[in-house]
Amino acid sequence: MTVPDIRRTADETPVTIERREGPHGEVVLRRRGTHYEIIANGCFLMDTADGRSERLLVDAALAALPPGRPSPSVLIGGLGVGFSLARAAAEPRWGRITVVEREEAVIDWHRTGPLSAISAPALADPRTRIVHDDLLAHLRDAAADGAEDAARAADTRYDVLCLDIDNGPDWTVTEDNGGLYSPAGLAACRARLTPGGVLAVWSAQPSAAFEQALRNAGFAGVTTREITVARGVPDVVHLGIGAA
Repeated sequence: MTVPDIRRTADETPVTIERREGPHGEVVLRRRGTHYEIIANGCFLMDTADGRSERLLVDAALAALPPGRPSPSVLIGGLGVGFSLARAAAEPRWGRITVVEREEAVIDWHRTGPLSAISAPALADPRTRIVHDDLLAHLRDAAADGAEDAARAADTRYDVLCLDIDNGPDWTVTEDNGGLYSPAGLAACRARLTPGGVLAVWSAQPSAAFEQALRNAGFAGVTTREITVARGVPDVVHLGIGAA
């Protein structure tokens, strides 16, 4: 996600492409000039103007993995405008790529709408699977399934979790998203990681409190990577390594 530049010209007046009401509120796709924006419940989420921090989310997580791990699997939480998925699919080192997105409208905008310009090659990649589900519910349910059936455990655990579902731990778009950053939510993330796996969390601003929450949840090597934006504080990616 990126914070849009406030400098606008007359031809950059936003145009609503689609407005859809879902179980979590209203989600809107807008075009502003040559770029597209996703707005959820009146709150700007992301646009197609940049994408550096979404790509960093994937690249930094892969770099943080212990060496010698062939075809690591990745779960991307939040499809967004598709930059993270496109980055993962462009990297041949990744194995299984799963994207969990709770807004059906966002999935449709990628499959048959204008956002397919970013994600079409990635969606066609045989490694890619799109799951329509709430991320926290998916983490908890799949972890329980894996615990009950050892044969399915490999399919419910990932080497990397890249999470970008809203504006970060200190600025959630909907109240229930806060559960992901809670001790229980981070425990669910840890349970879905393979030994020594990496949790990467995008945020619109640095959060010292979330860094400490990661440590309290048992993650090691907690670091924060920054990306400078056009205005305001930098976008960041928080990283933590699960138990080996």
